[in-house]
Amino acid sequence: MTETPAARNHSELQAGSLTTGSLILLPDGERTAEIQAVELERDDFGSPALVLASLAGGGTLRIAVGATVTTIEPGSAAASDAVTHLSLASVPAEDASVETAPAEAAGQGHGQQQPGGEAASAAAAPAVVVPPLPPVPPAANVPSEEELALIPAPDGTPESVVEAAAQAHPDATGVQLLTDRLSKGVNFKSGSCLKDLSDLAHELFVTLKDAEGALAVADLLTVLPYDGNPGRWASVEASLALASYICRQDGQHERAAVYEKLIRTPESHETDPFKARMAAKVRQRSLNEPNLYDKEIFRSIDNSNHDAEREWRLLRLESLLFLRAHGGSETIGMGELERRISNELEAVRS
Repeated sequence: MTETPAARNHSELQAGSLTTGSLILLPDGERTAEIQAVELERDDFGSPALVLASLAGGGTLRIAVGATVTTIEPGSAAASDAVTHLSLASVPAEDASVETAPAEAAGQGHGQQQPGGEAASAAAAPAVVVPPLPPVPPAANVPSEEELALIPAPDGTPESVVEAAAQAHPDATGVQLLTDRLSKGVNFKSGSCLKDLSDLAHELFVTLKDAEGALAVADLLTVLPYDGNPGRWASVEASLALASYICRQDGQHERAAVYEKLIRTPESHETDPFKARMAAKVRQRSLNEPNLYDKEIFRSIDNSNHDAEREWRLLRLESLLFLRAHGGSETIGMGELERRISNELEAVRS
């Protein structure tokens, strides 16, 4: 077998060491392409798992980090002759795939002449096409300063807001328990403190029908920025959804829209396009298939455990309020959400 120029001027490189500008042999062993950008994808344990190499001619090559890749030496005759030619050595088909640009594929016809005047002896082998990814999600619509001004500043310190809630409901055991803990000092860096504030806002609105007091407490959280911590953000998120619902019920639609924009803040937190697509897909699935605790509620009803039933219904209510703040989903429309929220409020208040 005659040795090709590419074979005489190539070197082997581990996929994890590829960089922008590397000229690599594609999986068909005939064509080469220059790497335009390299991204590293990690597995669920945080270890490097997959190299995503964007090619200058279009398409993306997926390579296992530990795979060996054949690269063409820059400036060699083989690099000059191979407009699009290179190969993955010892990489299984499932570890690497490439999607080719239409213009590149069109240039590989049988009648194309090589620099020496000879016709190409064989067409390139077909490449494995990467399945299309979901579209890049649009950046979250961040509220303007004018819109944020619709959320009033707290009337006094956070502790005074909590104390006002306690004074307004001296006989409400749930409120008193929460305010006793919070009266020692509101620490916005503490996840447990944020949870107590969120629970207090929900207790005021759901149990005591105190929408004004609930909104005042919720607004201690709604203005907090997203810090990337899911545990802490869950309390802020719940307060944003509650505040949105209260304002919609009260006719404050512009203010409600601000909360609904803020609840989408995590959607623009991921700047990597590939990860943003995947996150959008997971997020949409969670909206379409929310956990509404049906089994737990039915089990509590069967066991005549009214306290447990109420706790599960409160969790269901939070899920429904979250969906409503997102404008519903592909499976539950706004009209159905309004009906279900009203039903849950009636059930937990009875």
